[in-house]
Amino acid sequence: MSNGMRVDLSALDEVIRKLNGLLTDMEKANGKATYETTIPSSAFGSEKFMESNGLHDAHEKQKARIEKMIKGLHELVDEFGKSASKVRQKYDEQEHANKQGVSADSGAKGSIH
Repeated sequence: MSNGMRVDLSALDEVIRKLNGLLTDMEKANGKATYETTIPSSAFGSEKFMESNGLHDAHEKQKARIEKMIKGLHELVDEFGKSASKVRQKYDEQEHANKQGVSADSGAKGSIH
């Protein structure tokens, strides 16, 4: 029996659509972080500049941290999107079952009279 509450499935669809768009944007960001931020060690100076290796190592560590953060965020958004899709599917199935139940009840009541 329904308590009169309804779920706006179109709002859930919009959330899922936006999450998928965010995932696409995050894939682009990950590509940039991975491939477009590489700096060769020579860019930090020659071997005569003693700190050049340290600067390059620091850059590589930060680059790896950023890639890891983007990956973690991507996984979180992906998980949320999949959960939202499952919730949307369950509501849709319940709505369909409710309609079938109402149709069955209407037919049964009609045949009693």
